[in-house]
This record gives sequence, structure tokens and C-alpha cells, in this order.
Amino acid sequence: MEIKEIKLEELDSEKFIEAKTKEIGSTVGDGLAINALSGGVDSSTVTMLGHKALGDRLKTYFIENGLMREGEPQRVVSLFEKLGVRVEIVDARKNFFEALKDLTDPEEKREAITRAFYRDVFSRIVKESGAKHLLHGTIYTDVEETVAGIKRQHNILAQLGIDTQKEYGYGVLEPLVELRKPAVRRVAKALGLPEEIYNRMPFPGPALVARVIGEVTPERIETVRKTTKIVEEELSNTVAFQYFAILHPDKVTGMRDGKRDYGLQIEVRCWDSKDAVTGSPTELPYETLSRLAERITSEVPGVVSVTYNITKKPPSTIEAV
Repeated sequence: MEIKEIKLEELDSEKFIEAKTKEIGSTVGDGLAINALSGGVDSSTVTMLGHKALGDRLKTYFIENGLMREGEPQRVVSLFEKLGVRVEIVDARKNFFEALKDLTDPEEKREAITRAFYRDVFSRIVKESGAKHLLHGTIYTDVEETVAGIKRQHNILAQLGIDTQKEYGYGVLEPLVELRKPAVRRVAKALGLPEEIYNRMPFPGPALVARVIGEVTPERIETVRKTTKIVEEELSNTVAFQYFAILHPDKVTGMRDGKRDYGLQIEVRCWDSKDAVTGSPTELPYETLSRLAERITSEVPGVVSVTYNITKKPPSTIEAV
């Protein structure tokens, strides 16, 4: 089925919310549905739509995959408790790191995350809960990039011919699939989500895996996690669309205390964009870049090199993996 985009200038948030809550309610009926909440604007908006439609018959889970930013599970659970939504944390770190072991190809890593998430973790939750449907935060750009062959987004299933009922044992509902990110933000605000959610910087579905070039290990994820914290602290006052750190696979020669230090390379990216379809590197002051390099090389063990990406999208993409 072809998806027709609802453009920002065409969107009536209240009518959209009313239509989607009715659609969710009629599809799920008297049964249960589940959803995964990551804390990003897409999954947060789906969570609030689902709870508006189903109340306690939507069971919301935060999947602790070991791949998120520092302190993310506890922060998200606490925030949604204040909104009246109970979120259960599921520890699935072993599933994800085992699925990613020895993989270096970006598409293989994305496929491994898809399998771990939908086949292993959520199939188990569905069987235990008795739910028949999964609410999904897929947006229009996810489908567009995947179908075009640019980059497979891990949350694209039906559009690739995957029969979720047959493969995983549940149906998937995608209430945001007609919207791009700016439109999702408008709906999120209309649903009463706080600004820290509806204006939150985009974060990739594969989480920090999208910021590790090469093999993903707990140690390499921890390096990116520490670096991400520094980048977000230093660039939080910019008006950029998105900013983050990337870990490269090869080591480079550096020096500390007059001795050779063969260490890690970090690339920083900061983007100006409206919808993630195109983007330009933010023209950050040199003082900001210098401070980033100083903090990262002094606070993150093993890092000896920090670079800044200056390539537009296209030909680059916003994420590296």
C-alpha cells in the first residue's frame, strides 16, 4: 500500500490525533497492545496516542539494549510516570550484544538489531502478555530512505514484505507513518508532551550502534556513550538539528607525556536541517571545536584524535552507519 505524506502545512493536529486514536482503538478492539518507548519524539508520540486510545490496555516497555545514552532508561521511565504512563524496563542487553557480535557491515548490523528486537525480545513479550498488536514509531522518512535503498531503518518491516504476524506473531500499527519529523513534533506538543520531548534532538533507532563504525562491543559502545555526553553538553546551546560523536574502527598514532599513544579516533557531526532529508554541517566556532577536542581526549580513555565532519547531505548522510 502506497503511503501518502501529510505535509506540515496540511496537518491539523487535533483532527489527526482524533483519527489515529479511533483507528488504534478499532483495530485493537478489546484486546491488548504493546509498544517500545525509547524517549525520542516518535516513540513518545506513539506512546501517548496509544494510551489515549487504549488506556491501561497498552503495555509500554523500555528495552534496555545496552546501546542507549547515559542514564536514559531511568530518565525516560521517570518522565512518563509524571505523565501517568507506567513503563516497564526489559533487560535485553545480552540479546543485542550477542546478535551484533563479529558484525562490521552497517546493513548486517541493522538487520541484527531488527531480529533481536522483533523476533527475540518482542516475540517473547507478546507471548507472555497475550497482546496481538505492536504500536510502532515509524515515520515517513524511515520508509522513504529504506525503500530508496539509501539506508535500511531497523523499524521498517511491512514495507519490505515482512509479514509480522507470520514472522513474529503480532500485527504492527504505524500511526505516524504519514508524517515527517516536524509534523510529529507538532502532534507531540498537541498531545501534551513536554518541550524536552517534542523538541528533543533526533536519535537513531539502532541507538549508539549507528555511531560505531565497525564491530560493536560493550567497550566501544561505552566509548561512544561517554563522548556523546560531552558533545551534547558542549553543543546544547546551539540551534542545530542534531549533533553527536562517531567512533572510527582504525586506531591512529598519538602521543601523551612525550610517548607514543596508539589510540582511538572520534568524529563529531553537527547538522543544520529542517527535516533530515538534506543537511549542512553547522559552522561551529573554532573555540567550540577546540574545547570539544580537549575534553574528549582528556576525559574519554584511549581517544587521541577528534575530527569534525564538513560534508553536506547528500552525498553524506546524517548518521554514519
